[in-house]
Amino acid sequence: MADLRGKTLFITGASRGIGLAIALRAARDGANVAIAAKSGVPNPKLPGTIHTAAAAVEAAGGQGLALQCDIREEEQVQAAVAATVARFGGIDILVNNASAIWLKGALETPMKRFDLMQQVNSRGSFLCAQHCLPHLLQAANPHILTLAPPPNLDPKWWGPHTGYTLAKMGMSFVTLGLAAEFGPRGVAVNALWPRTVIATDALKMIPGALSEAGRTPAIMADAAHAILLRPAREVNGRFFIDETVLREAGMTDFSGYAVDPSKPLLPDFFLDDPELEEALRR
Repeated sequence: MADLRGKTLFITGASRGIGLAIALRAARDGANVAIAAKSGVPNPKLPGTIHTAAAAVEAAGGQGLALQCDIREEEQVQAAVAATVARFGGIDILVNNASAIWLKGALETPMKRFDLMQQVNSRGSFLCAQHCLPHLLQAANPHILTLAPPPNLDPKWWGPHTGYTLAKMGMSFVTLGLAAEFGPRGVAVNALWPRTVIATDALKMIPGALSEAGRTPAIMADAAHAILLRPAREVNGRFFIDETVLREAGMTDFSGYAVDPSKPLLPDFFLDDPELEEALRR
């Protein structure tokens, strides 16, 4: 498949950051993009709403649909999926991008925050897949792409923030299960994760986050685009890393993605990347 023209993407958390970058990359092909997120009105701390995102999709050459949707609420997900199908005639691609984060230990994690992460990350990914799958099963080249890391049981990733790690690994295990169940039926179910920190506005709000030592969301958008172009029956149950995907596509120079090329890149969570860690020590 040459591009995503005419394809319909349902992207969660796409009002800003990586989700918006993926939406805009698809829009440049002429895709239809449903922006499913909670941000219906401007947030003084974070730029972007579903309406500004949909307008940006239109400006980039696609068709945008703004859908205010809290993916913790089944009725809202059901309504958002129905609205997408009513507008565009079906759904070809689900991108599970929405995620909640809290990088604290057990004693510093309020249960309200713990519950939020579990409900948005793993449960939300499962719920959105459940309601999109009846339409994906009718699509020509259906994909589910979830922004989740390769499964990792190393205690070093669990001890500092058990709640968050559990929530992200939950998304990974949902990917494993759905890939096993629906891959044989022609739906490609895969995950994508960045090799380095991605500088999003949400990350900048976390104290101590070194967003300047990362890359822009564009690298994740380009990697997602490359995956979604692949034949669904030939790629399933994979845990992709953004840089690896683009290297396989022939890219060798990644300097254009760096927020600050003078800064050494910071590896992202959950990855054991000896090559990058060695480069940082030099």
